[in-house]
Amino acid sequence: MDKIFDLRTVTVMRYITPLREGGSLPALAEADDDFKYVLKFKGAGHGVKALIAELIGGQIAKALGLPLPELVFAHLDEAFGRTEADEEIQDLLQFSQGLNLGLHFLSGAITFDPAVTVVNELLASQIVWLDAFITNVDRTFRNTNMLIWHKELWLIDHGACLYFHHSWNNWEQHAMSSFKLIKDHVLLPQASLLDEVNADFKKRLNPDVLQEIVNTIPDEWLQWEESEQTEAELRNVYLQFLITRLNHSEIFVNEAKNAR
Repeated sequence: MDKIFDLRTVTVMRYITPLREGGSLPALAEADDDFKYVLKFKGAGHGVKALIAELIGGQIAKALGLPLPELVFAHLDEAFGRTEADEEIQDLLQFSQGLNLGLHFLSGAITFDPAVTVVNELLASQIVWLDAFITNVDRTFRNTNMLIWHKELWLIDHGACLYFHHSWNNWEQHAMSSFKLIKDHVLLPQASLLDEVNADFKKRLNPDVLQEIVNTIPDEWLQWEESEQTEAELRNVYLQFLITRLNHSEIFVNEAKNAR
């Protein structure tokens, strides 16, 4: 495997604080490497599928050279959280024993505001292409899921992408979809170079790269009670979805261009 896709594994030592209300209940935590991470828990609302989306979306962003804080696998020990006073958080931590996902915490970062920061046409087009490719419904004016840190733009939170996997039906149809929700993308007005970016990104991504990315999904995230498919079979569906979508990228690129 290309080392660019290898993730470090850290052990969570201290739960600091929940970050916002909502079903995913992410939290700020400190690990045994003395760094702080935004943790996404497999015991939260959408379970391991949100972590898989976060992992695949982040790994694809990394492969395309887009700015993303470091992703790590975050191990929660069996005893972790027993002393937590909040019962909801204690349950979340108990249900999340094992591997979770962490995003390096960018201390002092501020939420991207399109009224304050103008993103250049190339970067805007690259991010719009990424989100149309991975069907990310959550980079809108209401919730930009981008940060400004040291005067640079950083992408965060891809847990809402690849939403086909919540039903796991007709993935072929989803792979060929135009992704009409791209019309709500916060950077779409600046994304005037989609054809150029499409040509470039189709060279950077290929079945081998996508295979390496999908191979990083931990086995324990692919043991679904609602499915009789093996881990290898589930991985292959993700891979075929991404390959099909890449091979027919003109469908979602044209949708984005028309939406502009």
